[in-house]
Amino acid sequence: MGNRAVIVGGGIGGLAAAIGLRRIGWDVTVVERAPVLDDAGAGISLAANGLRALDALGVGAAVREASRGQYSGGTRTPRGSWLARMDGAALERAVGTPIMGIPRSTLHRLLRAALPAEALLIGAEVESVTGPEIAAASAATAAPAAGPRAAPVSVPTVDPGTAPTGAPASDPTDAPASDPTPNPTAAPTIAPAADPNTAPVHRGGPGPGPGPRPGLGPGPGPGPGPAPLRVHCGDRILDADLVVAADGIGSKLRGLLFPAHPGPVYSGSTVLRALTERPVGLRTDFELTWGRGAEFGHIAFTDGRAEWHAVLDLPAGVRFPDPLAELRRRFRGWHEPIPALLDATRPDAVLHHDVNELRTPLPSYAVGRIALLGDAAHAMTPHLGQGACQALEDAVSLAAALAAEPTVEAALARYDAERRPRSQAVAAAARQAGRMGQQLSHPLAVALRNTAMRLTPSRTAISMILRHHAWVPPRLD
Repeated sequence: MGNRAVIVGGGIGGLAAAIGLRRIGWDVTVVERAPVLDDAGAGISLAANGLRALDALGVGAAVREASRGQYSGGTRTPRGSWLARMDGAALERAVGTPIMGIPRSTLHRLLRAALPAEALLIGAEVESVTGPEIAAASAATAAPAAGPRAAPVSVPTVDPGTAPTGAPASDPTDAPASDPTPNPTAAPTIAPAADPNTAPVHRGGPGPGPGPRPGLGPGPGPGPGPAPLRVHCGDRILDADLVVAADGIGSKLRGLLFPAHPGPVYSGSTVLRALTERPVGLRTDFELTWGRGAEFGHIAFTDGRAEWHAVLDLPAGVRFPDPLAELRRRFRGWHEPIPALLDATRPDAVLHHDVNELRTPLPSYAVGRIALLGDAAHAMTPHLGQGACQALEDAVSLAAALAAEPTVEAALARYDAERRPRSQAVAAAARQAGRMGQQLSHPLAVALRNTAMRLTPSRTAISMILRHHAWVPPRLD
């Protein structure tokens, strides 16, 4: 099989997939529409499965060095009493590592550093993809009288409210490089070309610069095998043996491949989050506090700063003129360090996104030579902190399958069989955790939940965590 891959989306999942594919000898191009690669978001917790995936990609040590282990903390009530204590040392004994907290921008920077600059095509947006897979998906929804479609199939426009190109939603694993809002005036950093058949074709990864190659045109490319997929980015055409859709919860390619799928839906919760401007004196590494239909949590970082988040049950689209003032009002009377975290935050640093999810599972994560990865495949709510970890698992599993199988199609069938059951089960568990946690609002239900948590032995809580954390990655060498 060929070894040229185009990855659509430069978030955590897309960059991890690029690293994995390069480790098994593929030429890779990551296409990111944002003009600057500087990952939006606040903080992230990485569990053992995500850290093991990073180890398999060769970046685990650097990520651990920049992270803070979560040994202390737990879940509390608004008045400050403990519902459950975190025993990070016990978790470390069980799976080899505690959960680690790291700023998203730091993780993104470390992933970028593992890739050569020429593997990243920044400020370019995928406009269409042509190939048998796309033609088949289009034909499945076309009117019988329409006949075959010879023209390229344009990717449909997605409402910015549905978070295209991985805009932060639940646990946004494929967040855009900077501003999640599309910038229609951003000029792709590409060379002009007059005709699609002679447009520059970028092979991806390091090596010679872009330029026309013989054999590209309406017919098959040189050598045996299927005609290459062609990814159209403005005036440039990327020739690919594999396309990976890592373009987030509002994935355009997912909508193109599965036009009948309902797509992302609102979970019922909205999240506000930020990084503190200065260090905060925290006694714990990680905390969650559950009220009635509300949650406040924090993650401590190595430099003394912290990420905090507030999750609220509100109608979709609700926004506040002054988010920080609104949070001070809603969380007035809640225990420390919640007031201190808010006081250490600049008003313009607060991010606000509705929590969306793919509640209807996809029937497949692969169509021919196109794979879906991360939020594009299984966007989930953040209640287990597994969104990014599952995307990292995807990246390693995809590379391992491609290294082991004789064809791209066989590799993607294996990838789908391995990843879809596990990631969809984790997504369902995250949804259930939200319903039993932050989303509970009835006083009797909250009281029963709190009592059950206080009575649950620590070893039982750890065994529940291990169901998701105890994943062993395949080897890539």
